[in-house]
Amino acid sequence: MQQRLILFPTMSLFLFITIILFRPPTFACAQIDSQYLNCSQKFECGNITDIGYPFWGSNRPQYCGHPEFELNCTGQTAVITIEELTYQVLEINSEEKTLKVARTDYIDNICPSNPVSTTLNFNYFSYTSDIQNITLYYGCPQSNPMPTLQDFTNQFSCNDSNGFFVTRNLSNLTAALMTYFRTCDVEVIVPANQSAAQSLENRPNQENLVIALEQGFGLEWRENSTCETCNISGGQCGSNSTDPSLFACYCTNGPDPFSCGRSQSSGSKSKSVSLGIGVGIAGAVVIGIGLGCWIFLYVQRKKRIAAQTKNKDLPTPPSSKSQPAPVINFSQTTPSYSSSKSDLEKGSTYFGTKVFSYEELVEATDNFDPSKELGDGGFGTVYYGILSDGRVVAVKRLFENNMKRAEQFMNEIEILTRLRHKNLVTLYGCTSKRSRELVLVYEYIPNGTLADHIHGNRSKSGLLTWKVRLSIAIETADALAYLHASDVIHRDVKTNNILLDNNFRVKVADFGLSRLFPIDCTHVSTAPQGTPGYVDPEYYQCYQLTDKSDVYSFGVVLVELISSLQAVDTNRHRLDINLANMAVNKIQNHAINELVDPMLGYDKDYAVRKMTTSVAELAFRCLQQEKDMRPTMAEVLEALKKIESEDYGSEKTEALDIKEDDVVLLNHVAPFSPDESVTTDKWVSSSSITTTTTSF
Repeated sequence: MQQRLILFPTMSLFLFITIILFRPPTFACAQIDSQYLNCSQKFECGNITDIGYPFWGSNRPQYCGHPEFELNCTGQTAVITIEELTYQVLEINSEEKTLKVARTDYIDNICPSNPVSTTLNFNYFSYTSDIQNITLYYGCPQSNPMPTLQDFTNQFSCNDSNGFFVTRNLSNLTAALMTYFRTCDVEVIVPANQSAAQSLENRPNQENLVIALEQGFGLEWRENSTCETCNISGGQCGSNSTDPSLFACYCTNGPDPFSCGRSQSSGSKSKSVSLGIGVGIAGAVVIGIGLGCWIFLYVQRKKRIAAQTKNKDLPTPPSSKSQPAPVINFSQTTPSYSSSKSDLEKGSTYFGTKVFSYEELVEATDNFDPSKELGDGGFGTVYYGILSDGRVVAVKRLFENNMKRAEQFMNEIEILTRLRHKNLVTLYGCTSKRSRELVLVYEYIPNGTLADHIHGNRSKSGLLTWKVRLSIAIETADALAYLHASDVIHRDVKTNNILLDNNFRVKVADFGLSRLFPIDCTHVSTAPQGTPGYVDPEYYQCYQLTDKSDVYSFGVVLVELISSLQAVDTNRHRLDINLANMAVNKIQNHAINELVDPMLGYDKDYAVRKMTTSVAELAFRCLQQEKDMRPTMAEVLEALKKIESEDYGSEKTEALDIKEDDVVLLNHVAPFSPDESVTTDKWVSSSSITTTTTSF
């Protein structure tokens, strides 16, 4: 009788819970955000279908795309405007992030009313690799006899005036032809598909010129890096409805600046929590429904009571480590957090990255064993570690836990979690900012830094051939161009922050100094930033670093790749202590051969000689004192790719010389003082570790 009395209320309670839970909850039927629904729909424009972010137009609202990617849809055509020129969109490949476009003013017409060269906004677009420029000359004067191009019949008529088009490299033309073309009224450069340009070169006539221009050329677009994070979280990428220049992630319960699943508003949060609880409880009920459920609950209850009575005095098992991890008293350091578990839970939403407990990282590094040090710098020490899941990691332990270090700590987390690029180091996670120590956990890059291989303890290996160095330069430029396109400046570009894997692939690291840009020019930082030898000269005038400061620093890296010399070396002549200064002087004096590392084969290999000279010319463009005279990182990347793709095998050996215009440009570069009073942030390799190491 007593057992029946016990079971009856249990079964009654179970039936009551079942009835309540299977009644559809009102919060589960909450309306999905209309902006999310709008942006989740692909749209059509002209004869192109299945178009999504970053494009918008037609019936797709602007907030579902990016301001620079508006499509004007009329009839069977889609038109996009780039740098005030309109292009007909021929194809869009969302997976490859490429589109094919043709200039509308050149469709079925080679005589536009205002012929101008094609220009791009390299913050959002870049050319694909399969293009070739066609140069058109308008309003060329009559001459008797008319100049002829060997193997070319490329003259055309435009508004009763002479015109010419050239598909080959202009540097291959004769001096007489180049002199003649300078007398034409207008020179216009229009990209074309490489195969179409080559066909035009084989059959150079006006009809094939029209066809080549109509076939268009390829572009790659640079998507906001936060978009990937947004998509992974289940959101739809878009822009802020009130400020289109800002990214927005549209979620089922409303927009967020980065990704779904984060705390947005108290209302949205409560709905999400309620919905999650409802779904969880309903799932538990479904799993638990069965004839023996109430019997199982009763038996388990009896067993649990018996087990607790039997085992309540058993001691806790000792740690398997010979040296126990230090005990952290969170009640002393942070009164509102009584345990490491509470601290971990509070920090688990740091920009979507994993939060490790301090004890876990103590265990991974054997209590930060000095023999596991990978490097030491201005902000912290990096250790080799192995996580409990077997991953090999680099653990950066910041020196101090103060407000300034916390700001740099959070800054690096925010930047790295919103960026995804094959040449940027991956952040695995961090400790809570309220932890005993601030610690960052990165992927481990096993082959050291570029500095190690150029002029460090690995420089004698001979593995850094010119081909490898040029590839490193391209990959580093690619990463920096991506950062700038993502509104981030690195601010500490140097060979010590360029990590290399076992295949000499680049991973750019150390974002502690990085900043989102543009920086308000009224906010002047008086604190020293960067590393001696790499710092933008304009910094000493306005104490402000910009994206062009990264370009200057990268110019120093290029010179290091060419020369194998350190950015600053007090053992050199006093005028050559600063490598940037030394490089400018050598190039101005036509002495590049004195700058290039002899081990690269400069004197023996014509291709190496041409490429190193071209890279040197690019480097001094980056090293201009005035930032406005420097190229953008996107332009630097494009120039490096062009240098790599040039065919030097068929060219004859010729005397090397710097263009006269380049020397004039160099005259604007002021000498750079070697007495730079800025804090050095240089990693010192540990001599005690025997495994292959790297540093951040």
